[in-house]
Amino acid sequence: MEKTFLLMSLCVWFVSAARAWDYEGHRLVNRLALASLPKEFPAFALTPAAQDRIAFLAGEPDRWRNASDLALKHANGPDHYIDVEELALVGLKPETLPPLRYDFIVQIARERAAHPEKFPAIDPAKNSDHTRELIGLLPWTIAEYYAKLKSEFSYLKAFETSGGTPDEIAGAQANIIYTMGVMGHFVGDASQPLHTTTHFNGWVGDNPKHYATTNKFHTWIDGGFILKARVEDDFADMKKKLRAPQAVPADKFFTSLVTFLVEQNQLVEPLYQMDKDGKLSGEGDVASGKALIEGQLVKGGQLLGDIWYSAWQQAPVDTYLQRQLEKRRR
Repeated sequence: MEKTFLLMSLCVWFVSAARAWDYEGHRLVNRLALASLPKEFPAFALTPAAQDRIAFLAGEPDRWRNASDLALKHANGPDHYIDVEELALVGLKPETLPPLRYDFIVQIARERAAHPEKFPAIDPAKNSDHTRELIGLLPWTIAEYYAKLKSEFSYLKAFETSGGTPDEIAGAQANIIYTMGVMGHFVGDASQPLHTTTHFNGWVGDNPKHYATTNKFHTWIDGGFILKARVEDDFADMKKKLRAPQAVPADKFFTSLVTFLVEQNQLVEPLYQMDKDGKLSGEGDVASGKALIEGQLVKGGQLLGDIWYSAWQQAPVDTYLQRQLEKRRR
């Protein structure tokens, strides 16, 4: 009886505390990405223990969001989303987004200073972490994790080819596994349409089609429906929809991310319409709702697999570290 109560409590905790695909959805994205990798991908990342670790780390950035430290909330919160509709407020279109995080933040600050009348007032009581001035940093977060992963593969190659110790090689491999797992969370966020919109938790503003305005909408889409419809039971079928990973050209990486996010943003209104039509209630015929949610999870897993594969394929040997290792051997 006590074990049953504990299990129920944990399920409630995950539904209420997690914020994007909930923990089980994010685990599915990471597991799908792992399933997409070719056999020649570095074997240390494909062991059962490594795969379990990568799946567990899918929930890490949401666990950070449960902390009360304002410094962490300030740094981590905007990394999970981007409100595509608000780009026009800061004089930008998706195709004109700067590829560097702080260039984008400077653009926001410049526009807010020059045209304060364009921006809605911010309630200080709801802005303790000082992030409401932003409109989300998700594509930059993913691009930065991709760069970190490339760096880690680069110095792993140097350790492996130029006399790194077993402990150094193991340390580099552990770093790669950690980065793969954590970055998977943000790629999962990118595949959830509600992480691309101002309508992230109930429709806001003009609502002529009478879409849901409840602030429980996001939690239901993220996890409630996934649990109710037993989406995880379809993992084997979702795996069949994966293709072999494809390397994303490094010079097109950021723009491809933005394109992906815009495509998911275009699903926001269809998602609300499906909810309005009762197809996401979890009752009766759940086939169309499951198809949409499972399709998004597969998209996230596929994109994540492509990013991991790209980082591995494109990582050069860290020549600085290589020279240092060669000096050590003399």
